[in-house]
Amino acid sequence: MANRRSAKAVAGARKRRALKIRSGDQVRVISGKDRGKSGRVLRTEPNKGRVYVEGLNMIKRHTRPQQSGPSATAGQLGGVIEREGPVHISNVMLLDPNSGEPTRVRIERGDGGRSRVAVRSGATID
Repeated sequence: MANRRSAKAVAGARKRRALKIRSGDQVRVISGKDRGKSGRVLRTEPNKGRVYVEGLNMIKRHTRPQQSGPSATAGQLGGVIEREGPVHISNVMLLDPNSGEPTRVRIERGDGGRSRVAVRSGATID
């Protein structure tokens, strides 16, 4: 019983995969409630396979006022805060830099590094 690992420890021990979508990329949601909408990737979570897209999958959080200093005005106000929720990486596609249409991404190695290439047009993404 002493050698059992918790679910969080097992999840953290998984091999981290490099995502083909990075922060700052323009993506389009291909399934879910925001299907067809586009936006910029704010951040990624490679271990969970999720991305946060600007203005999409908005969730509401009800927060209590926080008092951080001697005066109550220095703290954070309470209320309903709306922010972006996570979207699974399989539900978004990168937009082609040339045509603006969704495309798959291919990794090409050469010249001492790797680069992302749009399959639709063959354009180098970065």
